[in-house]
Amino acid sequence: MVSVIAIAAFVRILPHWPNVTPIAAMALFGGAYFNRKAFAFLIPLCALFLSDIIIGFHNTMWAVYAAFIFTVAIGFIIRNKVNFRSVIVASLGSSILFFIITNFAVWTTGLVGYPMNFSGLMLCYEAAIPFFRNEILGTLGYNFIFFGSFYIVQANFRIFAKS
Repeated sequence: MVSVIAIAAFVRILPHWPNVTPIAAMALFGGAYFNRKAFAFLIPLCALFLSDIIIGFHNTMWAVYAAFIFTVAIGFIIRNKVNFRSVIVASLGSSILFFIITNFAVWTTGLVGYPMNFSGLMLCYEAAIPFFRNEILGTLGYNFIFFGSFYIVQANFRIFAKS
């Protein structure tokens, strides 16, 4: 478990496209498959925290952490019906939640210069669309790797198959 956290934290500090990291996929996968629910929350949050120590802390971190807590919860929802469709829908849903929560937090700080009204909020969301695209692509890509690899392992090694 420690190695998974370390790898995810390391990948997050490597150069990458904005919002293309394995943390969201790790949160969704953990919610769907980890028997101990506490681990489903702790692993992505520890990876976030470790990488934030290096990347730096900011005043909207709470929103990022909250978004990943919701992503774990979405994983719990698909836990008993993991299939291609449910993973795609859960990935898209978690990306949308991340986008809504984190960009709302950015707007509430008032530090980015958007007016503190509905139009300003919409401008903030509009400016974040490229990051949203990356979030969707990153989450779908890493979920394809996590869920797809686990599916292959389950199909080929009975010890990992669901009972």
